Amino acid sequence: MFKKNKHGIQVKTPEQLEKMRSAGLVVGRTLQLLRDSVRPGMTPLDLDAIAEKAIRDEGAIPSFKGYQGYPATICASVNEEVVHGIPGDRRPLREGDVISIDCGAILDGWHGDSAITVGVGEIDPKLTELMRVTEEAMWRGIAALTVGRHLSDIGFEVERYVRSQGRYGIPQEYGGHGIGTEMHMDPWVANHGRPGRGPRFETGMCFAIEPMVNLGTDRTRVLADDWTVVTIDGKPSAHFEHSVAVTDNGPWVLTALDGGKARLGELLGEKAGTDGKTE
Repeated sequence: MFKKNKHGIQVKTPEQLEKMRSAGLVVGRTLQLLRDSVRPGMTPLDLDAIAEKAIRDEGAIPSFKGYQGYPATICASVNEEVVHGIPGDRRPLREGDVISIDCGAILDGWHGDSAITVGVGEIDPKLTELMRVTEEAMWRGIAALTVGRHLSDIGFEVERYVRSQGRYGIPQEYGGHGIGTEMHMDPWVANHGRPGRGPRFETGMCFAIEPMVNLGTDRTRVLADDWTVVTIDGKPSAHFEHSVAVTDNGPWVLTALDGGKARLGELLGEKAGTDGKTE
């Protein structure tokens, strides 16, 4: 029922990709709602409640809640928190903060997973640039998802772009993953490395591409809650993610409302992101 290639990577049929697209759109619409909702005075727990309602209202299930004991619908990582921040209500968001929101949903047994970083009110231009660099690095990694290229090309393109933009830290121990009937599947996808290594991409493979970039060091540590990852030097971090399918027409960004057409059209040509239904 669920085909895997010789490397153990799940390969989806066109019909299964359509189901993943439906799950991806739930996540994409939820993140757009959350982006529009962020403002000073809100708490990450407020955003978590908005996310859970939005996902369930679409007939989907939050994929993070209960996953390995995780207690919330979203990961909400503020400022120096890199990933896996647990939403709470002790500290409201303040003008000048940045918050990374990671969100996942299951629809008809298929997963969507995506993340954005949002500035709270007016933020330091250095943080605006950090977010721009991280998001663009994600798109450069996504653009590598063309039939015949290699898994390591994703990390190579991410790292090459980040290094070209200045002195930023790329946490080495965190990265993307395969996605489909489970949220985290083989293979692990590094955000660094040499090109031309690992399995070749085939039509029907799906990956979550998610660079995390720090304003300072690449070194991190995990807090006592056993989830929240923070930068060692206390400097802010940004995180962007999309779930992406490999198609004969290039990458199809399942969690982007336009399928990735606008950005990938600039990077790869007109056909990019057009496989399947888009909204």
